[in-house]
Amino acid sequence: MQLSTDYLNHHSEALMLLEMVPMDREILDDLKAWRAVSYSEHFAASSLRCAGAAREAYSQLGAREAAGFEGLCAAMNRLVLTATALLDEMPASEDPALIVDVACLSLRRLIARAAAFINANGQGEAAHIDPTAVQAEIDILIAS
Repeated sequence: MQLSTDYLNHHSEALMLLEMVPMDREILDDLKAWRAVSYSEHFAASSLRCAGAAREAYSQLGAREAAGFEGLCAAMNRLVLTATALLDEMPASEDPALIVDVACLSLRRLIARAAAFINANGQGEAAHIDPTAVQAEIDILIAS
């Protein structure tokens, strides 16, 4: 059984919305409506033929691998929600480009890490995700 990258479409949607905010501030309403979902929740609600197999493959992950991936997903979720909150608080007269650029760069990196994990089926080097290090990296980027 294989994990499925279809889950990452949810985060890619948030990335796309973030990228569009500088062109149309009303996109922020769509971002504010975005909600985090777990891998299992995503596939429980999915009509994809592979949904059951993807959930089963996820349930077969080791505890360390699952915890690392969940930490990575939590970091992506926090990043989207934090960027959305910062943009929402920003006066309309200010340029959102800096927040958008930093958030999008970080989110792209996190999505790439998650894709590597999924494509490796949670095995090997890609399976070793340190959620503490991931969060520290995000904190540094947001603070700059």
